[in-house]
Order: sequence, then C-alpha cells, then structure tokens
Amino acid sequence: MPKVKTLEKTKLDEPKMFKLLLLNDDVTTMEFVIEVLMDIFHFDLEKASALMLEIHYHGSGVCGVFTEEIALSKQRQVQNAAKIANFPLKTRIEEE
Repeated sequence: MPKVKTLEKTKLDEPKMFKLLLLNDDVTTMEFVIEVLMDIFHFDLEKASALMLEIHYHGSGVCGVFTEEIALSKQRQVQNAAKIANFPLKTRIEEE
C-alpha cells in the first residue's frame, strides 16, 4: 500500500505593524502636507486637513499603520515628493 503524505498545518504569525508619522517643521507648507496626505496616503481633503493641523500643533501625526515593507515604501514616496518640492518634510516609522 502506498504511503500517504499529510500536509502539516503551519501557523503563521501576523506581520509586525508599523506606524508612519509625518513630523512638523517650520518650512514645509501646510498645503504641501495636505497634498502628500491625499496623494500618498489617500486621505480625502477633510481628513488630510485635520491631520495636517494635528501635525502642525502637536509636532507629528500618524498617517497610517502598515506592514514594514509598505511603511518603508510610503516613507520613500514622501521623501521623494519632499525632495522634488524642496521641502525638508520628515517621517518616522515606529513599531506598533
């Protein structure tokens, strides 16, 4: 009789999640921050404006929670957009 192979059930852990924050500075315009929030993070104008004000008044704001790979990709997108627009906008990634 032939041997029957059974598939082993493997439990996969949930991926670690990371918060991506935009940091306030004295040079980047509020309009550019709103543009970044809408273009890269897909916020609507109302939510982008509210988060921009949070970043402005509190020094930083969470743009989203992502897997590490997506957070790093979005961080690069923000850096590239800021560089093209000649703004010093910075981000920070923190493990959730």
